Amino acid sequence: MANKMATKNLKLFYKNFQALKDVTLPVIENKVTALIGPSGCGKSTFLKTLNRMNDVIDGTKIEGEVFLDGINIYESGLDPVALRKKVGMVFQRPNPFPMSIYDNIAYGPRIHGIKNRSALDDIVEKGLRSAALWDEVKDRLHKSALGLSGGQQQRLVIARVLAVDPEVILMDEPASALDPISTSKLEDLIHQLKTQYTIIIVTHNMQQAARISDYTGFFLNGQMLEYDLTNNIFTAPRKKQTEDYITGRFG
Repeated sequence: MANKMATKNLKLFYKNFQALKDVTLPVIENKVTALIGPSGCGKSTFLKTLNRMNDVIDGTKIEGEVFLDGINIYESGLDPVALRKKVGMVFQRPNPFPMSIYDNIAYGPRIHGIKNRSALDDIVEKGLRSAALWDEVKDRLHKSALGLSGGQQQRLVIARVLAVDPEVILMDEPASALDPISTSKLEDLIHQLKTQYTIIIVTHNMQQAARISDYTGFFLNGQMLEYDLTNNIFTAPRKKQTEDYITGRFG
């Protein structure tokens, strides 16, 4: 199994506070890696290091290495905008732009220089089909995206990420604001997407992690205490803290 991404001895500081401590994690290509752990343990902070979203926060200092296809993404001269095209992010709450469904999907490709209407039409349809949304919205492409349900908005955001042809998709608790039916659709979509993309998902829902991921990393107090095949983490964890967390003794 090839690593699509990997971190080595990754540390992150917000001014004097150390939020991540020596995190070393492989991210296997075309697999789903789940990150679990109690609130405030560093999962989301770690996720944002993978496409340099922490760069925009004042007082942030990073040590260690983060690799994408063997290249350290924190090397000087590497363009964070180009990186974020390859490593897309889906946030906790759906955040469609206040524009039409079509323009939401076409936004990224237009920024990257695609102006041809026929090409944009193809990208929009492909993105919406890939996000399992095309049949639900194909007759209202020029209506506001804000009129969609929460679950549809989250799949629209995924379609928007897919439209710029990423290689890795980061998801920060993407189902936390969704109802059970929308969550089930999102999980089905993640299963389909991993045939083409590498996915890393932060989730507070351990049943969800067990259902959708191939590998799981358990975070506690800024450290990754344990990483293994998901089945091993949930049935035979090596660390007592992992067992205590997944059995509900804390968290």
